[in-house]
Amino acid sequence: MTVYFIGAGPGAPDLITVRGLRLIERCPVCLYAGSLVPEEIVKAAPEGAIVKDTAPMHLDEIVADIQAAHARGEDVARVHSGDPSIYGAIAEQMRRLDALDIPYDVVPGVPAFAATAARLKTELTLPEIAQTVIVTRTEMKASSMPEFETLDILGKSRATLAIHLSIRNLTHIRDTLTPYYGEDCPVIIAYRSTWPDELFIRTTLKGMAEEVRKAKITRTALIMLGKVFGSVEFRDSDLYNADFTHVLRNAGKKAKKAKAAG
Repeated sequence: MTVYFIGAGPGAPDLITVRGLRLIERCPVCLYAGSLVPEEIVKAAPEGAIVKDTAPMHLDEIVADIQAAHARGEDVARVHSGDPSIYGAIAEQMRRLDALDIPYDVVPGVPAFAATAARLKTELTLPEIAQTVIVTRTEMKASSMPEFETLDILGKSRATLAIHLSIRNLTHIRDTLTPYYGEDCPVIIAYRSTWPDELFIRTTLKGMAEEVRKAKITRTALIMLGKVFGSVEFRDSDLYNADFTHVLRNAGKKAKKAKAAG
């Protein structure tokens, strides 16, 4: 048997990968993060399958269910939200499975920051504006941040930021990032991107805390921040520039061939 860690995507049921859905459709055991994975996705499990919401379960209980499936020789679809490599808590599960010699595989999913950019019809990297995207979080009730990954250090980059798990830490974010981005830096508060009740608040570093308070958002929101979310002038990239040559579009060689043919 194999345990498949599957990224279900950001919320819309049709944003799961074809591979992920096919595995859910055939696995006799489906363990899913119920608070964040759409019910429609796990309904694809085969008739008679064990389908269990792991939201109220702790790690030992989850591993025990996987061990039981292993003993029965049954594949397990372990379904996480977004992409499991980002705040998916799969490393600790895989460590347990390694110790138990239970095989597993990982199926990627659409991460929330990519889904948010798509919904906003925004590119996160614009020529000469931002060429780096930093996915991070701030220190709150969960594990502390590594000392070299503090928001103050990351903010010095002035890159596009996707800040997870921090909607209750907006005052800290504002105070820390304002010296680097400016109080008028565009901010997008993305609540449940791609879900039916999704909400996007366009605001600024200065005004985001008040806007979030008015909207009464306290969880399941992503903070997207950077110049790319504003009305900025940027030059076209060289990728499709007629005067720019690369290995797949070499104007010089084509010109020589045309001259030789003439």
